[in-house]
Amino acid sequence: MLSEPTYLAARMAAPTIAQHFADHRLLATASQRVQLAAPPEASVIEALIDVTFWASLRREEGHPPKITLALLPPERAPQPLVFGQHKRLTPQNLIKLAPAVEQPGIHLGVWADEGGLHVWGTVTELPPLCFVLEVIEPGLLVVKHPRVDGFGKFVNVAILRGDQLQVVDAENHGVADCQALRRFLPGSGLPGHEADEVLVELAATMRAHGRGGLVLVVPAAAEQWQASIVQPMSYPVTPAYEGIAQVLAQRHDDPDWPRDLRRAIGIVGGFTSVDGATVITQDYHLLAFGAKVARAKGSTAVEEMMITEPVVGSTARRLHPAQNGGTRHLAAAQFVHDQRDALALVASQDGFFTVFAWSPKHNMVHAHRIDVLLL
Repeated sequence: MLSEPTYLAARMAAPTIAQHFADHRLLATASQRVQLAAPPEASVIEALIDVTFWASLRREEGHPPKITLALLPPERAPQPLVFGQHKRLTPQNLIKLAPAVEQPGIHLGVWADEGGLHVWGTVTELPPLCFVLEVIEPGLLVVKHPRVDGFGKFVNVAILRGDQLQVVDAENHGVADCQALRRFLPGSGLPGHEADEVLVELAATMRAHGRGGLVLVVPAAAEQWQASIVQPMSYPVTPAYEGIAQVLAQRHDDPDWPRDLRRAIGIVGGFTSVDGATVITQDYHLLAFGAKVARAKGSTAVEEMMITEPVVGSTARRLHPAQNGGTRHLAAAQFVHDQRDALALVASQDGFFTVFAWSPKHNMVHAHRIDVLLL
């Protein structure tokens, strides 16, 4: 029996989240559905969010909980750690177990039976489309699921921040007219979506180091971008670092390629914490870091741009780049304004993340705030 939830946002979010999982299951092929986790019911989602939210507001020995819950039975989990006695899902039990599962990749396994929701143990590997609920910080929860193809960060479905609910726009309607931005986004997690998962992983790395950063993605074998960089560059990379591209070339022959790719992305991501811009090509060669962006000779200053975010119900806004952030945001907007076949990624120290690209339809810089996808 499920107790009556008292967190209003849980009741608001549950039907939409349940529909997301049901729809994505229908999008999978028949052979893929055998591997997918069972779609969660709205009542179970509501109860799970409710308990976890109240647990997130508590502290154990002065520490707030950082936990991730996965909704699946023990028999669906590869090599699970199963408790001798299942624990009823309550805020108190979650607080007690939280210190043991703070390391990334360890999830508390939760399942529902006639007695209600209970915690049965821990799991490190999850089936695709498994319902996952993560506590980011007190009062901030993210609903997500693993991707079907197995690589890349989990796909975020909804963000609950206190009494605020943000449902991720899985169809990315805000960037329908901008293919450069569409390819960057994580997407549905199902095969057939042409997403640039390398840049998504790089974005997650930039956001994780917490120092802020600016990455400029330029066409391969092109030199025009240097007109928008102060010369000489302080830290050119010669020859270009090709670690990411080399791992990608071996991905079909090497079973360890996901680990090696994350390591190569982490190397590039580390340089994004250096003051200035990190420059990579569209085929992931690292050309420089610590570069200073300048307006190209003969160009005009960018005066207006469009900003969107992948949240259901949000609308596009037009504003001056300086109203969107600090010097990194202004530099990114100016660079894309001058180098219209380039992409710019900006991580703020406060956790916000924005992707800049040129919109041919609107004839202006299009900035897309994607921090809700990277939590």
